[in-house]
This record gives sequence, C-alpha cells and structure tokens, in this order.
Amino acid sequence: MLNLAVLLEDSARRHPTREAVVCGDTRLSYAQVDATANQVANLLVSRGIKPGDKVALSSPNIPWFPIVYYGILKMGAVVVPLNVLLKRREIAYALRDCDARAYVCFEGTSELPMGLEGVAGFEQAPECEHLFVIAEPTSSSPLEDVETLGEALTGRPTVFDSLPTESTDTAVVLYTSGTTGQPKGAELTHANLTLNALTTHRLLACGEGTDIHLIVLPLFHSFGQTLQMHTAFFGGNTLVLMPRFEPAAALRTMLQEKVTYFAGVPTMYHGLLAALPGEAETEQLAANLRIAISGGAAMPVELLDQVREKTGVRVMEGYGLSETSPAICFTPFHGEHRPGSIGSPIWGVELKLIDSDGHEIADTADNRDAIGEIAVKGHPVMKGYLNRPEESAAVLKDGWFRTGDLARKDADGYYYIVGRAKEMIIRGGYNVYPRELEEVLMTHPAVSMVAVVGVPDERLGEEIKAFVLKTPGDPTTEAELVSWSREQFAAYKYPRTVTFVDGFPMTGAGKILKREL
Repeated sequence: MLNLAVLLEDSARRHPTREAVVCGDTRLSYAQVDATANQVANLLVSRGIKPGDKVALSSPNIPWFPIVYYGILKMGAVVVPLNVLLKRREIAYALRDCDARAYVCFEGTSELPMGLEGVAGFEQAPECEHLFVIAEPTSSSPLEDVETLGEALTGRPTVFDSLPTESTDTAVVLYTSGTTGQPKGAELTHANLTLNALTTHRLLACGEGTDIHLIVLPLFHSFGQTLQMHTAFFGGNTLVLMPRFEPAAALRTMLQEKVTYFAGVPTMYHGLLAALPGEAETEQLAANLRIAISGGAAMPVELLDQVREKTGVRVMEGYGLSETSPAICFTPFHGEHRPGSIGSPIWGVELKLIDSDGHEIADTADNRDAIGEIAVKGHPVMKGYLNRPEESAAVLKDGWFRTGDLARKDADGYYYIVGRAKEMIIRGGYNVYPRELEEVLMTHPAVSMVAVVGVPDERLGEEIKAFVLKTPGDPTTEAELVSWSREQFAAYKYPRTVTFVDGFPMTGAGKILKREL
C-alpha cells in the first residue's frame, strides 16, 4: 500500500508548525495545509467521487494547488492537472478524454480568465458532474450559478483517514504538450512519483526542514510538481510560490525569503541574469542559494558559464519527461560537473541509446560518440498513455520507454542531449543537430538567446534557419551573423538565414516552441 499523499501527511505529523507554503502575505503551516486538504477529501467523498475517479485541477502557483492536489490523492482519486493557459475547447477535450468526474478551477484574472474558460469547457463535457471555482474566501462566485470551493468546504471536517491505494495505482494523469496530434495523458503511479521525489531529495542533498524552495515553474508541469513540491514536502521544507515568473520580482523574493533552492528552465535563468540587482544583493543571493537546477530543455554551455560567473552558483542540469515522473538523469551533486551534459542516470534507472530501428547501440570505444535515441527503464516510467494502448505500445517495449530525444554518451557514462529526433534537420541528406549550432551561436556577443530550426526547401528538403534574440545595443547585422556562422561550421551546417526577434513563443513551462517558429 502506498499513497503519494503520505509526503504531506508525514511532514504534518512530524512538523505541524513548520511553514509549508508561502505566497505573498499568506503563510501556512504543514498542519494547516494538511487540515484543508482533508476538507477537500471529505468534500469529494460527500459528492460521490470514488477511488480511481479522475478530478481535474486548473490552478496557478497559489496555496490552493497543493491543498486540492493532495486532497484528491487522500481519498484515492486521480489528479489531472491542466495547463492554466488552456482554452475552453482544450479543457473540454481533457475532461472528456480522462472521463473526469469533477473539476476544480481557479477564477482567474482579467488578463487570464481561467474561470470563464473553465466553466465553458466544463459545460462542453456533460459527463463531468461537479465544478468548483477557487475564488477569494470572502467573495461569492464570480460566475453565475457556480459553486466556489470555499463555499463547498464550509463546515467540512478537517480530519480524514486517507484511503489505501496500491503503489501501482494511477495517482496523476499528466497531459503531454501534444506536439503531434491530440495531447495524451501519461498515467503516473503512486510509486512513480513517490520514488522520484525521494530519489531527487537524496540526490540533491536536500535539507530536512532547512531548504526554502522558490517555485516559479508551473505546478501543473511535472518538473515543478516532483522536483519541488513533492521533494520539498517529503523533507518538511518550505514552498515559496510565485503565480507568474517575473525576473525582478523573483530576485526580490529570493532575497526576502532567503531562498536556498531554485529550479527553472534555461529561459528563466536568462531572465534572472538580465535582472540581477547590485553587487551586494547578488552576493547575498548567492550566499543563501545552495541548489540551482535546470531542466525542461538543454541549457547552453555559455548560459551555464554566465550564471556561475555572475553568481558563483553552479547550475545542475537534469533531464526527464512527463512520461518519466520526470527525473531520470542528473548532474551528480558532489561529482564532476561537465558543461553541456545532463549527467548520468539517477538511482534505479537504466538508460541506453538505440538506433532508428530500436536496436541498442553497443557501448564500445568504436561507438563512443555515436548519436542515438534515449531509452529508459526503471521506477519513473509511466504505466502508459491513458486509454491509448496502441500509442503506449509504440513507445513502451519490455519496460523500456523511447523518449524521442537524441544524445551521445562519453566514456564515463555522462549523457549529452543533441536534440529531439523530430527536430533533427536533414539538409541535402546530411543530419544537422540544432543543439550543436545553438551552443556555438550563443558564444557570439550579439546572441542573447537562439533557436535553430529547419524550414522546407524544394532542392535540399530542409534549410537551416536561426531565430536570434539580440544582445541590446549590439550592432551586428543578420547578414554579418550568417557570415560569422559560415566560418564556424561545415558548409552543410551553418544557418543560411538569421532572423532577429523580440521574443520567442513559449510553452506554459517556459520552453521555446520551435514548431511555431
């Protein structure tokens, strides 16, 4: 028997008065978070929700996210976190696809009307029976004839005996970004997520009640959920929540709350560097910060070096996917850090490189820098895609999950991502890996951030194009950057076109959407 909610419950028993969640002026102890999660569990049981039923949740990084999340788990139901940027059609699709029985949705703001979209999506999913809107405690529902969560929880008991679940039962369904076709729901078990959190806690040498996490990653994404929320709650540590990432505000919060643990995607680190305060504040920030990790996308070596140069903090790179809970590979906390590497497999995980036919690339000296697709086996790997046996079988074979990411491995077992299999550019029959070009382009003083993509070409099949966010004030032209690139790369590799942009299209988790470029 194992229920992921034990991560909260055990810390609430051991450290009831310790701060669990901080968000603006709100500061909640472990006992308070656990008690309110118990009310959520009691509410769901009273409305006929049963173990194994799906309950969807749309919420930004506010205290209600962990409260509702663990409340759903306590009564044996399955949490389905939804991206807060989804529109009504997309919400309705997810509710119908997972056969959700209930839906909890934040009321939103004028800039992000989540409540309006959520209610409209709920109305298009008739099988979903219950809707609760997270609103200000003192206000009635901002939407007509919709029950607020606060109203529904009034008078509910703050004690709940969590229902037993098997370790192999589904705890969470995470919808993938849907880069091809409709989004798919990855089924993650209680064992998947609990073991991933415990392994991460040990791997990163997290403290017991001493670490303070700043959470700017969206909690609906697996990175923020496991590597911060679950990991922090296991250790009785504190979550400082930011509903929206804004670099200057994040730096102020890091100083004010004495943050020791920060996790982000590369674009977030880029934003933080640009907004660093004065020298004294930067020194204080670095003195507090003990753990800095990056994931979600490969971090350019140049950016890694800049972070360390300006803050003295070494960023540890990790690797994983929604389908793997997510962490499967990490830079060793006390081991050698090799820039550009995602490190080696975490405890309990096996990795191998396979060719396009699915055959393992032999780990020999002759194949030392051979590029192959990463396949992974071990405790983090999902059960499969919800209600999609054929698509599950296509990526899962004999316990091995095909990630779709291309990498190479060095003699010491360190892996290096070179790109997505679907992002690889084939120009005139030659394979070109965008990551290699991006790493080199980042060394040019004009380049602040860059994304390299393939564009259709009648003669060559694909041509190479670079979208560049320029360093402010740099006089380099697009043509000059193309000329410089020609000197750095083989003739078939360099980008024939460079386009300067003011920004990049991003996913909700802060990754560059190359398919839109």
